Amino acid sequence: MSEQIRAETDGGMMTLTFARPEKKNAITDAMYAALADALDRAEADPEVRAVLFRGEGDSFSAGNDLADFARFGVEPQKIAGANVFRFLHALARAQTPLVAAVRGRAVGVGTTLLLHCDLVFVAEDARLSTPFVDLALTPEAASSLLLPARIGHPRAFAMFALGEAIDGRTAAAWGLANAALPADEVEARALAAAQALAQRPPGAVQAAKRLMRDADALREVIDREVEIFAARLTTAEAAQAFQAFLSRGPGRTAG
Repeated sequence: MSEQIRAETDGGMMTLTFARPEKKNAITDAMYAALADALDRAEADPEVRAVLFRGEGDSFSAGNDLADFARFGVEPQKIAGANVFRFLHALARAQTPLVAAVRGRAVGVGTTLLLHCDLVFVAEDARLSTPFVDLALTPEAASSLLLPARIGHPRAFAMFALGEAIDGRTAAAWGLANAALPADEVEARALAAAQALAQRPPGAVQAAKRLMRDADALREVIDREVEIFAARLTTAEAAQAFQAFLSRGPGRTAG
């Protein structure tokens, strides 16, 4: 497991921590592998009854590490086997309830993974954004389906196409989060919620989740998004956008 993802299990719950604060928790391929492996373990372990996502430092996640991700622009045919998509499929098929504690920035997949979480708590001053079009790319994580369904087409299109960010209060008002809280209260609230879920009858919790989500349909959308995403990586637009972004310095992120 990548040392930049910490997986800790205690009291019926698994906590997954993005532990790369010096890069605003930008996610590398190795980190995606660790996340996918951890979710697989959670699904296989009946003692894990809830999973909590959190970020170390002042951000939840700044999205893909673009320096790491840019290699797919050279070999786009390999993207379907990338660990990011292992992680996204693991999110889609997860039966264990997922909880998120979001402080600071949540960019790209840092926002779209929240659409797969069952309970989300955000800081009032958090910043959520999905600037895919800024990189000449397209949405992922079934967010092309889930985000418009949650907040409506005009709002979702503004987030995708214009890269408009929203704060935590707006995220809660639009239904992307259960509550917006002072930043120093977010993690305690999310932890309490995950612990409460872990104490509920697990079979009933998982059955309720299955009834509320069509995992097969989500996986189909993810696969369709991957095809278009991979095709976009071969375009001159994407090459120019990546070059412009990476010229801003090493280890840049998606936001």
